[in-house]
Amino acid sequence: MTQRILHLGVGNFFRAHHAWYTQSCPGWRITGVSFRSPDIRDRLSARGYNYALVIKDAAGTQINRITCMDRMLVVAENPGALLAEIADAAISVITLTVTEKGYRLGPDGTLDMSDRAIQDDLRGGAVTPVGALARGLAMRRTPVTVLSCDNLPDNGRKLGQAVAAFADAASLTIPPDVAFPSCMVDRITPATTDDIRAEAQDPMAVPTEAFTEWVIEDEFAGPRPNWPGVQWVQNVAPHEMRKLRMLNGAHSYLAYAGTLRGHEFVHEAIADPVLRAGARGIMAEAATTLPEQVQTQAADYADALITRFENPNLNHRLRQIAMDGSQKLPIRILATMADRKGQASPALNAAVDAWLHFVQAEVAAGRQLDDPMVDALASACATDDPETALRVLIGAN
Repeated sequence: MTQRILHLGVGNFFRAHHAWYTQSCPGWRITGVSFRSPDIRDRLSARGYNYALVIKDAAGTQINRITCMDRMLVVAENPGALLAEIADAAISVITLTVTEKGYRLGPDGTLDMSDRAIQDDLRGGAVTPVGALARGLAMRRTPVTVLSCDNLPDNGRKLGQAVAAFADAASLTIPPDVAFPSCMVDRITPATTDDIRAEAQDPMAVPTEAFTEWVIEDEFAGPRPNWPGVQWVQNVAPHEMRKLRMLNGAHSYLAYAGTLRGHEFVHEAIADPVLRAGARGIMAEAATTLPEQVQTQAADYADALITRFENPNLNHRLRQIAMDGSQKLPIRILATMADRKGQASPALNAAVDAWLHFVQAEVAAGRQLDDPMVDALASACATDDPETALRVLIGAN
């Protein structure tokens, strides 16, 4: 009997990580969901939903063929079809990679009920992940696990609370046998280039690194895939914190400071002695805030991260990492600073300064910021004291 996973957000990271793991699980298939554009659906369907995963490290390249996805829905074409899939007993697991902004959370980490898209969904729509999940889960009659795979601390609890808040506001009842475990995911996945497509002879090829990690709380409501190499744990929080504060924090610093220093790729930025020292500093400052069980791993983890950043074959663009800074900095940098409780944090402060200068440089150059707060950021840059105004927007004041 075929078991099915419904996945919301079929971007490169999902195709490099989650789908790669599921490829090794006989009997499991994935139905993908795009909320807006039919482009990925149309291009994948033309190839039978198969694609090449191009895995690159310093030693060279290997190409895996991923064939576990066999169908895709586009919510903009038929919102009702997504609700029917969420409610379908044939779906055992629902997973998400919709980025931090896709959850429509406010600064306090709870659902932003004033968000325009959430308001539209409360009036009967289902075009946000949270709104669609609430309406679809309210129709279910069998257990299901909803697994967030995005870079949010405590992602499962936050998603579950957001769905519950929407359901309460919409007078919906979510059945009690829905689980929202948290997880931590890690695999650097750059944007695809024409060179990657040509190398793989596949227009839908996805590049990634050899390293991969997935840590999941063992709280599934029903069947789960036997994903190879997954760490099943009772509490994912220490692992989430290690990755968000050390890897993602250093990545954000390199993205902003590296772009300002004229670099294009991560491997170029980490070869810059100034930026390398800054990335090391962020990892060291972050390590002091980690729970004891992972703090002892921090030095080796930092060394491994530097090696991954040095990968000369991955070509991970700094501007790809730089997107959505207003959403990422509070999680990756500011939370670490807060937990250091007033200790001097020169590297973390340098990361905030790099973001401030990056935003101002982009606005001054007339380039559109790739950020959900783009209008507010541009307005802040037009004030007499742009740095203070920008700090207020991300809670860094």
